[in-house]
Amino acid sequence: MASDRDLNEVRFLTVAEVAAIMRVSRMTVYRLVHSGELPAVRVGRSFRVPEQAVDDYLRHSFVDTA
Repeated sequence: MASDRDLNEVRFLTVAEVAAIMRVSRMTVYRLVHSGELPAVRVGRSFRVPEQAVDDYLRHSFVDTA
């Protein structure tokens, strides 16, 4: 389990911020969150995605072509 110090260093992004970084729609981000492909924390009625989770998702999503 992460310590309190580790959690203080986590930067959370809104769905709109994630969508802008990934250059996709907010609905696409919601689909990734609901499917479990992109971890998120629910805060009230909205979601927050750890910045590291976005980096990890993008890093592992690259596809070699040719």
